[in-house]
Amino acid sequence: MKKSNYNRFWRWHFYAAFFITPLLITLTLSGIGYLFYTNVENNAYHHLFFGKSGKKEQLTIDEGIEKAVEQYKDYSVSKVIVLDKPYNTRLTMTNKDGDQKYVFLDDNYQIVGSQNAKYTFSNVMRNIHSSLFVGGTVVNYLVELAACWAIFLMFSGIYMTFKGGALKKKQNPTKRQKNKKWHALVGTVITIPMIIIIFTGLPWSAFMGNFIYSAAQEHPSIGIPTLQQQPPTSDMSEIPWATRKNEAPTSSQSHKHHGDMANMPEMSNNSSKLSVQQLMNKVEKAHITKPYSIISPTTKDGVYTVSKGSNTGVTGLDVSPYDEITTYFDQYSGKLISKVGYDEYGILAKWFTWGIPLHEGHLFGWPNKLINLAVCLSFLFVIFWGFKTWLSRKKESSLSAPPKISSGISISFIVFMVILGVIMPLFGLSLILVAIIEGIIYFINKGNNNVTIAN
Repeated sequence: MKKSNYNRFWRWHFYAAFFITPLLITLTLSGIGYLFYTNVENNAYHHLFFGKSGKKEQLTIDEGIEKAVEQYKDYSVSKVIVLDKPYNTRLTMTNKDGDQKYVFLDDNYQIVGSQNAKYTFSNVMRNIHSSLFVGGTVVNYLVELAACWAIFLMFSGIYMTFKGGALKKKQNPTKRQKNKKWHALVGTVITIPMIIIIFTGLPWSAFMGNFIYSAAQEHPSIGIPTLQQQPPTSDMSEIPWATRKNEAPTSSQSHKHHGDMANMPEMSNNSSKLSVQQLMNKVEKAHITKPYSIISPTTKDGVYTVSKGSNTGVTGLDVSPYDEITTYFDQYSGKLISKVGYDEYGILAKWFTWGIPLHEGHLFGWPNKLINLAVCLSFLFVIFWGFKTWLSRKKESSLSAPPKISSGISISFIVFMVILGVIMPLFGLSLILVAIIEGIIYFINKGNNNVTIAN
């Protein structure tokens, strides 16, 4: 039975690697790129981030926003990113089709320049890493499924390493044995850090990410504090993970007579609404320091959302998990309505507030980047040595897959797969699909055998 288990793990390990290796290489390389996006962008976009417009006239931030709206027609300002010096202020402008443009304002709030949001280095790396730059639910699920099967590859590899004696010293080892040893040794060393990296990335995934977030919302004691508020109408992608779907409060009902604001530009000069500069003064009085992002209300009872996050994906905007905060200000009076900070998070939200920046490589500075880089490069070498091991045993014009197992499936194998399926539901669903396919193949082969015997 032990031999049967080994062969079954070997066969599943082989086929899983065969089908998902291209995805794993893509995810690993894009992950390495994203590790250093702030370093790349600080140099590639140096003029936009730190440069000057050359104009000496001092404007207010609201006048700078007006000029941006005038210059980039058909776009309206939906977010203002207020960064520490020496960074310039960044505006996020969106048109009716959902296309975004980043516009940078210098110390005088004069326009320095702009960039297409879709093709910034950070967004390209993130989109490749999360959705292969294609997007769509199916692709997002495919990427998540590859990550889940990578976990299986790690565990099954550990099992085969110790059961198969891959690390035992051999006299005059063949090339295949050498490749297999390196594949097993490095794979064993990086298993725990690789699993940590994968699991800390799952909160942003399509299937398991929504499951985790729903659990955090439904159980405030371990997740996210419940706010009795109406849903926000603005894009909240740069709000911390722990509060990105929280229902925002509404501005004072007494101000609703100020007309319908549902279709007006996000950052406007509506006289009844607080200006951005006035809001920034309120933010300063509330002892909220830079960097932070401002999302403007789009409805007459909406609110200004001001947040600091540990995983924003914006160069210069990330803060320590301890400093995360999401605040809501009345759009007319500027009154601070409510505030949710790290201390209010439950244990689940706190875990992922630390885990996501750990995954992205900026939780504890350069050491975090270098550790993640070392793990990613090692993983690529594990794939390389695994590929060489297969080539060394591959016969010409044959896939040379591990042999089929005729004996029944052991209880231990079933229990192991069920546990992984429960921990990673999408992986569990894929196992059901595999079982259905295996069943279909079995009955087809059985039918063909019966026909052969009859003839």
